[in-house]
Amino acid sequence: MGHGHDHSHGELHGKNLLISILLNVAITASQVIGGILSGSLALLSDALHNFSDVLSLVFSFIAHRLSHRKATHKETFGYKRAEILAAFVNAATLVIVALILIYEAVERFFSPQHIESNLVIWLSVLGIVANGFSVFLLKADADRNLNMKSAYLHLLTDTMASVAVLIGGLLMKFFNWYWVDSVLTLAIAVYLIVVGYGLLKDSTRILMLFTPTHLSIEEIASEVHKIRNIGKLYHMHLWHLNDEELHLEAHLACPENLTISEFNQQAETIEKLLKEKFGINHCTIQPDFNKQCSKEFIVQE
Repeated sequence: MGHGHDHSHGELHGKNLLISILLNVAITASQVIGGILSGSLALLSDALHNFSDVLSLVFSFIAHRLSHRKATHKETFGYKRAEILAAFVNAATLVIVALILIYEAVERFFSPQHIESNLVIWLSVLGIVANGFSVFLLKADADRNLNMKSAYLHLLTDTMASVAVLIGGLLMKFFNWYWVDSVLTLAIAVYLIVVGYGLLKDSTRILMLFTPTHLSIEEIASEVHKIRNIGKLYHMHLWHLNDEELHLEAHLACPENLTISEFNQQAETIEKLLKEKFGINHCTIQPDFNKQCSKEFIVQE
């Protein structure tokens, strides 16, 4: 079965990521300097988060470029799973950064320090504008690609963190509530763990070749068995190669000793059903006749 690829759309992905990387480098440098000068842990934590975003966006950009390389004799799938690996690493960094922030926030909570709130306010506004623009650039792609979703979530949490830092800066300026700095850092960290865990779980499922959560092996086999004169599917494996490709391999217990051309006709019928009803775009089906073995859907091989 043929597969089309929109290279211009892929180039747009890369361009948007590159713009986001440059914006985050500028934000990170500004917030590090501002955090040191103002004494704000929330601002420094936001800068640390932004720095992790720079690394994750660079990783996403590299993975995106690699994913468009053609397959070779040594890399028969090419680098199509590179973006899934990038999503996994990005999710893991979200959780790690969150744990570091929690430790720092607890320490600062018991020994609050005076903070230059004006600097915090202006730098948080800068973060909101720049990150908000990056979020806008990647929003459409985030719904279709796990790697882009990981980059999008990093930038979205950055935007929210900057909003929290802005609120904290205003509270410190008008009420001298310096403990708010630690509370906001904790809130940012908890949110990072929540979004990071979901992405980590999704990318892990794909890397481990688990059956996609929205599909059922039993339901797929049941639909195939409804086709007239088609035998029983068994020893089935179903997995995501990447966000766009679903692969299935299975044995087919043929009720008759078919010729190759007859089996090819049955295989084409099955492939059409799987493509149209379940979105499975690559099938490998092995015909069996009078083979004595377990006919369970899943077996340990």
